[in-house]
Amino acid sequence: MTDTVITSRAEGGIRTIALNRPERLNAINPELLAALRLALAEGNDDPATRVMILHGRGRAFCAGDDLKEFDRQAGTEAETRAYIESIQDITREIVLGDKMVIGAVHGWAVGGGLEWMINCDLAILAEDTRCFFPEISLGVFVTGAVTTLLPRLVGLQKAREMILFGERFDAWTALDLGLAWKVVPEGDLTAEAEAAARRIAKLPEHAVTALKRVLNRACMLDAEGAMALETEATVQGFLHPETARIIAEFGQKQ
Repeated sequence: MTDTVITSRAEGGIRTIALNRPERLNAINPELLAALRLALAEGNDDPATRVMILHGRGRAFCAGDDLKEFDRQAGTEAETRAYIESIQDITREIVLGDKMVIGAVHGWAVGGGLEWMINCDLAILAEDTRCFFPEISLGVFVTGAVTTLLPRLVGLQKAREMILFGERFDAWTALDLGLAWKVVPEGDLTAEAEAAARRIAKLPEHAVTALKRVLNRACMLDAEGAMALETEATVQGFLHPETARIIAEFGQKQ
């Protein structure tokens, strides 16, 4: 069985974490969540790791929740809640962990994948990146503390529009909105991410850690509260019979 997440280490304290479900555009399922949380936690806990790079193998960064596995995700309320909490745990590791995380994003960054992109401390996007929030149209809800982070980045009206209508936008729009640090040609993405990682790794570690901790907690004073509300809304959305109907119709069109 192929590993859904692959971790590699380079000199200078740089750890690279690759989402590895390319045949499903790195769509989220329970196995990927468990492996990704472990990889991020190991990086945050490792004294030798100075910075992490998160990217996706194949044609996409992450296409969001794997709707072909919806029946596995929407079981009993307890099972569904555990699944949603495992999604939120990724945000806890990226946003509240001590190590800087660079997102090296290309192709589709959709739903949960877009949320993880926004969670990253620095997001570098390839020019082919395409993003949107499909959750409301599917009868579910956003996660990743975006209900508190996104309005701070783009303003409340724009955040409401983006989540409500789920319109697609490209890398340059993401840059203009403040959702990305820089946009580069697709062939330069890995080199740009590694160059940024080396710059961070050379800085005093205690100062970098303090910067991340203070900035993220100051910008998201109640990230846990936001995620708790998101989890409740998402659980109810997953369990709503209308959502099951929408997902079934969506699957028939694939």
